[in-house]
Amino acid sequence: MENEPPQFELTESEFLTLLVKHEPSLRAYARSLVPHWDLVDEALQEASVTMWQKRGQLEDVGGFIPWARVILRYKCLRQVEKLRSERPLLSDEILATLAHRAESRSAEADAVRAKALHECLTQFSAQHRELLLAPHRSTTSVVELAKRREKTPNALYKMLGRLRCKLADCIRLKLPGLVP
Repeated sequence: MENEPPQFELTESEFLTLLVKHEPSLRAYARSLVPHWDLVDEALQEASVTMWQKRGQLEDVGGFIPWARVILRYKCLRQVEKLRSERPLLSDEILATLAHRAESRSAEADAVRAKALHECLTQFSAQHRELLLAPHRSTTSVVELAKRREKTPNALYKMLGRLRCKLADCIRLKLPGLVP
């Protein structure tokens, strides 16, 4: 028992941050399984509650998307069952195929986006990369960078805004057909 790894536990804030960050991806996944927007919303709401209740099962932050998709898939299938009682729909086999394809497309798109982001970041100076990444790192804040560079936080935030626009434009150019 003394060799057991410490259990990973998300705080409420960490959980909500992950949920909000990945909500568009989860919504797209649910939409590939459920034919009505209202039922997608209902499935997402039910899945969010279940995820919150079962957050202790999540082993690490990196596993959030696959873990959340499993829960969401079951909630979507419940919504589809409701529809089936009203009228004929796609078979479970076809729904499973659609879910698999949606997961594959999402993983491929994520990999393409990550590659484009990496390529675009290399086009910025080290100082600009540090500024672009500071809000996503818990170790360095924009305010700390401003103090180090002897600039006001407001000036750095304005520069960060301009750099983000340039980064987004670069990514858009590298992702024809995909929305960054």
